Amino acid sequence: MSQEPTAVRVLVVDDQQLIRDGIAALLSIRPGISVVGTAINGREAVEKAVELEPDVVLMDVRMPELDGVEAVAVLRGRAPECRVVMLTTFDDEEYVVQALRAGASGYLLKDLPAEELAQAVRLAHAGVTQLDSSVAARLAAALPHAAPEPPAAAPALSPREIDILRLVARGRTNREIAAQLYLSEGTVKNHVSRILSRLALRDRTQAALRARDLGLL
Repeated sequence: MSQEPTAVRVLVVDDQQLIRDGIAALLSIRPGISVVGTAINGREAVEKAVELEPDVVLMDVRMPELDGVEAVAVLRGRAPECRVVMLTTFDDEEYVVQALRAGASGYLLKDLPAEELAQAVRLAHAGVTQLDSSVAARLAAALPHAAPEPPAAAPALSPREIDILRLVARGRTNREIAAQLYLSEGTVKNHVSRILSRLALRDRTQAALRARDLGLL
């Protein structure tokens, strides 16, 4: 008999108790997810992440003592295997860029449905970077004010790879990219791997930031 897959371990971080407890309660009844704890600020989030070893941390941005962006940066050093998804009401592009540069694996808004939040947790655990659609739109709107890097900063990307990098930056999964570009999911996965290698990037989060810097959004 096949073994049941291990549940994704989640830590919920928010300074508002009603929201914190509500998110934890909603996720705890979703299949394949186990809420292992909650925290009220970034400092407690770091302590509990080290203690409880969650797979995914859902992190608010604005919190007392240590805010979400600062906590992400600390967690990158103290719990590098943990993936952090910012879950907030703030869609300001500066917060988004700061969070992603600090090492966050995604940036989502709190108004998404419970099942989509649960799926976002599963995707984060699988290594998929996610950006809320309105967040991606705000980043795109901010781009005309920033000078893109010269073409030399993006070595030898084919037109197809540029299309895929642009969609990665918009938070699309490999499956969604495959459907949009009429490719197989395996082909998209291979393209993404080559893009990361050619641009010397660690993951899809860094790819999203590079695409923004290059003016591809």
